[in-house]
Amino acid sequence: MTPFAKALLQWYDSAKRDLPWRVASGFPNPYHVLVSEAMLQQTQVATVIPYFARFLAAFPTIESLAESEEQRVLRLWQGLGYYSRARNLRKAAIAVVEQFGGVVPHAVEDLLTLPGVGRYTAGAVASLAYDTVAPIVDGNVVRVICRIDAIEEDPREPLIQKQLWRRAEEMLPTKRAGDFNSALMELGATVCTPKTPACLICPVRKFCRAFDQQIQHRVPMAKKAKTTPLQQRWVLCVEDQAGRFLIEQRPATGRWAGMWQFLTTSTADENTALTFGTTPPTDLGIVRHA
Repeated sequence: MTPFAKALLQWYDSAKRDLPWRVASGFPNPYHVLVSEAMLQQTQVATVIPYFARFLAAFPTIESLAESEEQRVLRLWQGLGYYSRARNLRKAAIAVVEQFGGVVPHAVEDLLTLPGVGRYTAGAVASLAYDTVAPIVDGNVVRVICRIDAIEEDPREPLIQKQLWRRAEEMLPTKRAGDFNSALMELGATVCTPKTPACLICPVRKFCRAFDQQIQHRVPMAKKAKTTPLQQRWVLCVEDQAGRFLIEQRPATGRWAGMWQFLTTSTADENTALTFGTTPPTDLGIVRHA
Protein backbone atom coordinates (compact mmCIF):
# COMPACT_ATOMS: atom_id res chain seq x y z
CA MET A 1 0.00 0.00 0.00
CA THR A 2 1.37 3.40 -0.98
CA PRO A 3 1.97 6.19 1.55
CA PHE A 4 -0.87 8.11 -0.15
CA ALA A 5 -3.32 5.23 0.38
CA LYS A 6 -2.20 4.73 3.99
CA ALA A 7 -2.67 8.40 4.83
CA LEU A 8 -6.08 8.56 3.14
CA LEU A 9 -7.39 5.40 4.80
CA GLN A 10 -6.12 6.43 8.22
CA TRP A 11 -8.05 9.69 7.89
CA TYR A 12 -11.14 7.90 6.57
CA ASP A 13 -11.24 5.48 9.50
CA SER A 14 -11.55 8.37 11.93
CA ALA A 15 -13.44 10.98 9.90
CA LYS A 16 -15.97 9.12 7.72
CA ARG A 17 -19.61 10.13 7.99
CA ASP A 18 -22.17 7.76 9.47
CA LEU A 19 -24.38 6.98 6.47
CA PRO A 20 -27.21 4.41 6.41
CA TRP A 21 -25.70 2.40 3.54
CA ARG A 22 -22.40 2.01 5.38
CA VAL A 23 -21.72 -0.61 8.06
CA ALA A 24 -19.47 -0.48 11.11
CA SER A 25 -17.54 -3.59 10.10
CA GLY A 26 -17.42 -6.01 7.22
CA PHE A 27 -19.09 -5.26 3.92
CA PRO A 28 -22.50 -3.69 3.29
CA ASN A 29 -25.39 -5.52 1.67
CA PRO A 30 -24.75 -5.41 -2.10
CA TYR A 31 -28.43 -4.63 -2.72
CA HIS A 32 -28.22 -1.65 -0.37
CA VAL A 33 -25.14 -0.41 -2.22
CA LEU A 34 -26.93 -0.75 -5.56
CA VAL A 35 -29.92 1.25 -4.27
CA SER A 36 -27.80 3.96 -2.66
CA GLU A 37 -25.59 4.40 -5.73
CA ALA A 38 -28.64 4.74 -7.97
CA MET A 39 -30.07 7.42 -5.67
CA LEU A 40 -26.78 9.28 -5.24
CA GLN A 41 -26.30 9.88 -8.96
CA GLN A 42 -26.56 13.69 -9.34
CA THR A 43 -28.22 13.96 -5.91
CA GLN A 44 -26.75 15.14 -2.60
CA VAL A 45 -26.29 12.76 0.33
CA ALA A 46 -28.56 14.71 2.69
CA THR A 47 -31.42 14.48 0.19
CA VAL A 48 -30.96 10.75 -0.38
CA ILE A 49 -30.91 9.58 3.27
CA PRO A 50 -34.69 9.70 3.97
CA TYR A 51 -35.52 8.28 0.53
CA PHE A 52 -33.11 5.39 1.08
CA ALA A 53 -34.78 4.47 4.37
CA ARG A 54 -38.31 4.60 2.91
CA PHE A 55 -37.30 2.67 -0.18
CA LEU A 56 -35.77 -0.21 1.79
CA ALA A 57 -38.76 -0.27 4.12
CA ALA A 58 -40.98 -0.81 1.07
CA PHE A 59 -38.57 -3.14 -0.77
CA PRO A 60 -36.37 -4.84 1.85
CA THR A 61 -34.96 -7.38 -0.61
CA ILE A 62 -33.97 -7.33 -4.24
CA GLU A 63 -36.68 -9.92 -4.88
CA SER A 64 -39.36 -7.59 -3.51
CA LEU A 65 -38.15 -4.81 -5.79
CA ALA A 66 -38.13 -7.17 -8.79
CA GLU A 67 -41.76 -8.13 -8.07
CA SER A 68 -42.93 -4.53 -7.59
CA GLU A 69 -45.08 -2.41 -9.87
CA GLU A 70 -43.29 0.40 -11.65
CA GLN A 71 -45.78 3.04 -10.52
CA ARG A 72 -45.17 2.18 -6.85
CA VAL A 73 -41.41 2.49 -7.35
CA LEU A 74 -41.87 5.88 -9.04
CA ARG A 75 -44.13 7.02 -6.22
CA LEU A 76 -41.43 6.29 -3.64
CA TRP A 77 -38.90 8.03 -5.88
CA GLN A 78 -41.08 11.15 -6.20
CA GLY A 79 -39.01 14.26 -5.50
CA LEU A 80 -35.60 12.73 -6.25
CA GLY A 81 -35.89 13.46 -9.97
CA TYR A 82 -34.12 11.71 -12.84
CA TYR A 83 -36.81 9.02 -12.79
CA SER A 84 -35.04 6.83 -15.32
CA ARG A 85 -32.81 5.84 -12.39
CA ALA A 86 -35.82 4.33 -10.61
CA ARG A 87 -36.97 2.45 -13.68
CA ASN A 88 -33.49 1.11 -14.34
CA LEU A 89 -33.03 0.11 -10.70
CA ARG A 90 -36.22 -1.98 -10.86
CA LYS A 91 -35.10 -3.51 -14.18
CA ALA A 92 -31.68 -4.27 -12.67
CA ALA A 93 -33.38 -6.04 -9.76
CA ILE A 94 -35.38 -8.15 -12.21
CA ALA A 95 -32.19 -9.01 -14.10
CA VAL A 96 -30.37 -9.99 -10.89
CA VAL A 97 -33.22 -12.31 -9.90
CA GLU A 98 -33.59 -13.86 -13.35
CA GLN A 99 -29.94 -14.08 -14.38
CA PHE A 100 -27.98 -14.26 -11.11
CA GLY A 101 -30.34 -16.09 -8.77
CA GLY A 102 -31.11 -13.00 -6.71
CA VAL A 103 -27.45 -12.36 -5.82
CA VAL A 104 -25.96 -9.06 -6.94
CA PRO A 105 -22.84 -10.06 -8.94
CA HIS A 106 -19.38 -9.15 -7.71
CA ALA A 107 -17.62 -8.97 -11.08
CA VAL A 108 -17.58 -5.63 -12.88
CA GLU A 109 -18.24 -7.37 -16.20
CA ASP A 110 -21.44 -8.93 -14.86
CA LEU A 111 -22.59 -5.72 -13.18
CA LEU A 112 -22.20 -3.85 -16.46
CA THR A 113 -24.87 -6.08 -18.00
CA LEU A 114 -27.51 -4.71 -15.60
CA PRO A 115 -29.82 -1.93 -16.86
CA GLY A 116 -28.66 1.53 -15.81
CA VAL A 117 -25.31 0.31 -14.48
CA GLY A 118 -22.32 2.04 -16.02
CA ARG A 119 -18.63 1.89 -15.30
CA TYR A 120 -18.82 4.00 -12.13
CA THR A 121 -21.76 2.16 -10.55
CA ALA A 122 -20.28 -1.24 -11.44
CA GLY A 123 -16.99 -0.29 -9.80
CA ALA A 124 -18.75 1.14 -6.75
CA VAL A 125 -20.90 -1.95 -6.12
CA ALA A 126 -18.03 -4.35 -6.80
CA SER A 127 -15.55 -2.58 -4.54
CA LEU A 128 -17.82 -1.37 -1.72
CA ALA A 129 -19.85 -4.58 -1.35
CA TYR A 130 -17.24 -7.19 -2.27
CA ASP A 131 -13.89 -5.37 -1.95
CA THR A 132 -13.21 -6.14 -5.60
CA VAL A 133 -10.22 -4.16 -6.86
CA ALA A 134 -12.19 -1.90 -9.21
CA PRO A 135 -11.65 1.85 -9.67
CA ILE A 136 -14.39 4.45 -9.60
CA VAL A 137 -14.48 7.97 -10.99
CA ASP A 138 -17.30 10.33 -10.00
CA GLY A 139 -17.37 14.10 -9.62
CA ASN A 140 -15.64 14.04 -6.22
CA VAL A 141 -12.95 11.64 -7.39
CA VAL A 142 -12.35 13.72 -10.53
CA ARG A 143 -11.75 16.79 -8.38
CA VAL A 144 -9.37 14.99 -6.00
CA ILE A 145 -7.28 13.39 -8.75
CA CYS A 146 -7.14 16.60 -10.80
CA ARG A 147 -5.74 18.42 -7.77
CA ILE A 148 -3.39 15.64 -6.69
CA ASP A 149 -1.92 15.51 -10.21
CA ALA A 150 -2.43 19.22 -11.01
CA ILE A 151 -4.44 18.39 -14.13
CA GLU A 152 -5.42 21.74 -15.62
CA GLU A 153 -7.10 20.40 -18.77
CA ASP A 154 -10.85 19.98 -19.03
CA PRO A 155 -11.74 16.74 -17.16
CA ARG A 156 -14.77 16.27 -19.44
CA GLU A 157 -12.54 15.70 -22.48
CA PRO A 158 -12.37 12.01 -23.53
CA LEU A 159 -8.57 11.85 -23.29
CA ILE A 160 -8.56 13.34 -19.80
CA GLN A 161 -11.37 10.98 -18.80
CA LYS A 162 -9.18 8.05 -19.81
CA GLN A 163 -6.30 9.55 -17.84
CA LEU A 164 -8.47 9.93 -14.72
CA TRP A 165 -9.69 6.33 -14.88
CA ARG A 166 -6.14 5.13 -15.35
CA ARG A 167 -4.94 7.13 -12.33
CA ALA A 168 -7.86 5.91 -10.20
CA GLU A 169 -6.80 2.35 -11.04
CA GLU A 170 -3.13 3.05 -10.33
CA MET A 171 -3.92 4.56 -6.92
CA LEU A 172 -6.14 1.66 -5.85
CA PRO A 173 -4.57 -0.66 -3.23
CA THR A 174 -5.10 -4.42 -3.48
CA LYS A 175 -6.44 -4.46 0.10
CA ARG A 176 -9.36 -2.33 1.32
CA ALA A 177 -10.18 -1.26 -2.23
CA GLY A 178 -13.76 -0.42 -1.27
CA ASP A 179 -12.72 1.69 1.71
CA PHE A 180 -10.17 3.48 -0.45
CA ASN A 181 -12.81 4.35 -3.05
CA SER A 182 -15.14 5.53 -0.30
CA ALA A 183 -12.31 7.60 1.17
CA LEU A 184 -11.62 9.31 -2.16
CA MET A 185 -15.30 10.26 -2.47
CA GLU A 186 -15.47 11.30 1.18
CA LEU A 187 -12.42 13.52 0.77
CA GLY A 188 -13.96 15.23 -2.24
CA ALA A 189 -17.30 15.69 -0.51
CA THR A 190 -16.06 17.05 2.82
CA VAL A 191 -12.51 18.44 2.42
CA CYS A 192 -11.47 18.79 -1.24
CA THR A 193 -14.63 20.72 -2.08
CA PRO A 194 -15.20 22.63 -5.35
CA LYS A 195 -14.92 26.27 -4.31
CA THR A 196 -13.31 26.37 -0.88
CA PRO A 197 -11.08 23.32 -0.40
CA ALA A 198 -9.94 22.89 3.20
CA CYS A 199 -6.32 22.29 2.27
CA LEU A 200 -4.99 23.03 5.76
CA ILE A 201 -6.73 19.97 7.20
CA CYS A 202 -6.36 17.71 4.17
CA PRO A 203 -4.79 14.36 5.14
CA VAL A 204 -3.04 13.99 1.76
CA ARG A 205 -1.96 17.60 1.27
CA LYS A 206 1.72 16.69 1.01
CA PHE A 207 0.91 14.57 -2.05
CA CYS A 208 -1.07 17.34 -3.78
CA ARG A 209 0.68 19.03 -6.69
CA ALA A 210 -2.10 21.61 -7.09
CA PHE A 211 -1.62 22.76 -3.48
CA ASP A 212 2.13 22.80 -3.97
CA GLN A 213 1.64 25.10 -6.99
CA GLN A 214 -1.23 27.02 -5.29
CA ILE A 215 -3.60 26.38 -8.19
CA GLN A 216 -6.16 24.31 -6.27
CA HIS A 217 -8.84 27.01 -6.64
CA ARG A 218 -8.82 26.76 -10.46
CA VAL A 219 -8.36 23.00 -10.71
CA PRO A 220 -10.26 21.20 -12.10
CA MET A 221 -11.27 23.46 -14.98
CA ALA A 222 -14.77 24.85 -14.49
CA LYS A 223 -17.54 23.72 -16.78
CA LYS A 224 -18.32 26.20 -19.52
CA ALA A 225 -21.66 27.88 -18.95
CA LYS A 226 -24.40 27.09 -21.45
CA THR A 227 -27.45 29.16 -22.26
CA THR A 228 -30.49 27.58 -20.64
CA PRO A 229 -33.33 27.11 -23.12
CA LEU A 230 -36.75 28.42 -22.12
CA GLN A 231 -39.80 26.27 -22.76
CA GLN A 232 -43.38 27.36 -22.10
CA ARG A 233 -46.36 25.10 -21.51
CA TRP A 234 -50.05 25.66 -20.74
CA VAL A 235 -51.19 23.43 -17.88
CA LEU A 236 -54.95 22.92 -17.52
CA CYS A 237 -56.46 21.92 -14.18
CA VAL A 238 -59.83 20.57 -15.31
CA GLU A 239 -62.29 19.73 -12.51
CA ASP A 240 -65.69 18.08 -12.85
CA GLN A 241 -68.76 18.55 -10.68
CA ALA A 242 -67.70 15.70 -8.40
CA GLY A 243 -64.41 17.46 -7.58
CA ARG A 244 -62.27 15.10 -9.62
CA PHE A 245 -59.38 16.40 -11.72
CA LEU A 246 -58.56 15.23 -15.22
CA ILE A 247 -55.00 13.94 -15.55
CA GLU A 248 -52.99 12.25 -18.27
CA GLN A 249 -49.96 10.00 -18.44
CA ARG A 250 -46.89 11.23 -20.26
CA PRO A 251 -45.35 9.18 -23.11
CA ALA A 252 -43.22 6.15 -22.23
CA THR A 253 -40.06 7.91 -23.44
CA GLY A 254 -38.62 11.40 -23.06
CA ARG A 255 -38.75 13.84 -20.18
CA TRP A 256 -40.66 12.59 -17.11
CA ALA A 257 -41.53 9.43 -19.03
CA GLY A 258 -44.66 7.67 -17.80
CA MET A 259 -45.36 10.26 -15.10
CA TRP A 260 -48.85 11.67 -14.46
CA GLN A 261 -49.77 15.32 -14.95
CA PHE A 262 -52.61 17.77 -15.48
CA LEU A 263 -53.47 18.23 -19.15
CA THR A 264 -50.50 20.01 -20.70
CA THR A 265 -50.14 21.60 -24.12
CA SER A 266 -47.33 23.44 -25.83
CA THR A 267 -49.64 25.62 -27.88
CA ALA A 268 -48.81 29.31 -27.95
CA ASP A 269 -52.48 30.26 -28.37
CA GLU A 270 -53.90 30.61 -24.87
CA ASN A 271 -57.46 31.13 -26.10
CA THR A 272 -57.41 27.96 -28.19
CA ALA A 273 -56.06 25.96 -25.27
CA LEU A 274 -58.78 27.07 -22.88
CA THR A 275 -61.96 27.23 -24.97
CA PHE A 276 -63.93 24.28 -23.59
CA GLY A 277 -66.50 23.77 -20.84
CA THR A 278 -69.16 26.15 -19.61
CA THR A 279 -67.23 27.80 -16.77
CA PRO A 280 -64.81 30.62 -17.65
CA PRO A 281 -61.23 29.56 -16.86
CA THR A 282 -59.42 30.93 -13.84
CA ASP A 283 -55.77 31.92 -14.05
CA LEU A 284 -53.97 29.96 -11.31
CA GLY A 285 -50.62 31.64 -11.95
CA ILE A 286 -47.19 30.75 -13.33
CA VAL A 287 -44.88 28.00 -12.09
CA ARG A 288 -41.19 28.22 -12.97
CA HIS A 289 -39.19 25.01 -12.93
CA ALA A 290 -35.48 24.62 -13.63
